[in-house]
Amino acid sequence: MENTGNTDKMTTLSQVMEKLKERGIYKEFRMNEQGEMKFENSDKIYLSSDLIILKTYRFEGDSNPDDSAVLYVLKDNNENTGMIIDSYGADSNYPGEKFDEFLRNIPIHENEEFNF
Repeated sequence: MENTGNTDKMTTLSQVMEKLKERGIYKEFRMNEQGEMKFENSDKIYLSSDLIILKTYRFEGDSNPDDSAVLYVLKDNNENTGMIIDSYGADSNYPGEKFDEFLRNIPIHENEEFNF
């Protein structure tokens, strides 16, 4: 995992996901084939401005540099907290530019609550 200035104890994606689950964060924000970002089990369509990135975790595979992932912890303007999980590099979960553009436009307010 990328060192973001603190000594992170979580080293794998599954460890971070388990810690988030303990805090009640297990639902995902996902972009559908129409390029609409939705919260799991919801019909609401989000704009980038409806979300805030609270923490970004980056993971790189030890044996294969293509085995990389990023997990974003996000909050919407109704205080729903969830995550986006994406492989990065050539094998993104979200092909095309819509996802990347959407993500770049989400405000980032890193929250120390998620430094574990």
